[in-house]
Amino acid sequence: MGNEKIVLISNEKNWIEQIAKDQLVGVSQLKDVIRVVGLPDLHAGKSPIGIALLSQNRFYPHLIGNDIGCGMGLFETAVKLKKYKQDKWVTRLSNIRQLSDLWIMNPYEEESPILELGTIGNGNHFAEFQCIHEVVNKDLYEQLGLEKDKVFLLVHSGSRGYGEKILRAHLKPEGILKNSDEAVTYLEEHEKALIWARRNRELVAKKLLGHLGVNDEIVTVIDCYHNFLEETSEGFIHRKGTTSSKVGPIVIPGSRGSLSYICMPKEDTSLSLDSLSHGAGRKWARSLCKSRINNKYDRDSIRCTELKSKVVCHDTNLLFQEAPEAYKNIEQVIDSLMKFGLIEVVATLRPLITYKGEVTYESANKFR
Repeated sequence: MGNEKIVLISNEKNWIEQIAKDQLVGVSQLKDVIRVVGLPDLHAGKSPIGIALLSQNRFYPHLIGNDIGCGMGLFETAVKLKKYKQDKWVTRLSNIRQLSDLWIMNPYEEESPILELGTIGNGNHFAEFQCIHEVVNKDLYEQLGLEKDKVFLLVHSGSRGYGEKILRAHLKPEGILKNSDEAVTYLEEHEKALIWARRNRELVAKKLLGHLGVNDEIVTVIDCYHNFLEETSEGFIHRKGTTSSKVGPIVIPGSRGSLSYICMPKEDTSLSLDSLSHGAGRKWARSLCKSRINNKYDRDSIRCTELKSKVVCHDTNLLFQEAPEAYKNIEQVIDSLMKFGLIEVVATLRPLITYKGEVTYESANKFR
């Protein structure tokens, strides 16, 4: 990109909008920024999404955003595929208006800072029942100990209103100086948000399985954050829409109408600041989606995908905003990461049912 501070991980077929590239250049010019990486799912937001940024002497909470700890939790359920009944599950899930309506006891000793514990959130957050579609690397797959005949559940959620509370208390465009009292406070709260975001994903999974009346025994296969700050010997690595390559296997989802990928990071990922993509990345702004594809779908077909999976969502606008067409080609994202020697694909997951909750923000408002 003509800037030695910037690395862009992409291939010739992977589309990245110019405004996202401009935002990448913009954050590279922040004080004490050493290097910034754009991953193939790079897209524009309040700040660029799909980036890893290294700074020294100071860090920037606004680059992490208001959903600290947001990430992907992949759970293996006790349900065998032959026992899975799509129509029955869709009906049961359709009876949920909001996940906050399903009460669950906080099983932890600490009081939860998330008022609606066990909820997904709005926007691109989801819970998706999946099955193994293809084993790509048999050896790595066997190391993970996954069972091909089981139903899996992928949950994309974070720390909810708690992360927003933390950001609002520390929102400084000039950043926060290392070792300052504010830095210590932010980092302590940030670590707590990571813990509760992970717990939140697990409780979402338990809520949904409990509502379906199946054994809620689950095994956490993967849990990876993609909005967080990491302090290293080199400085502060900001990850917004990127996961760490140092946590072991990761899962990279596509849209609700495409496959998700279980991947193993390669040994040397220093080129990307030890960071990997968190998904396909948006292609269209939310405001454009309905007008572009309104004539393509009716009220039933918008809730089905080409992979024969079903979508449960009570918010019609959200159904259009999160349509597969609104996202980039996940295959090109994966190909880009492989081209740069960053990942090995272990297996692919096929969607069965995608659940998207209709959520109010009353809990977030209570923090303000």
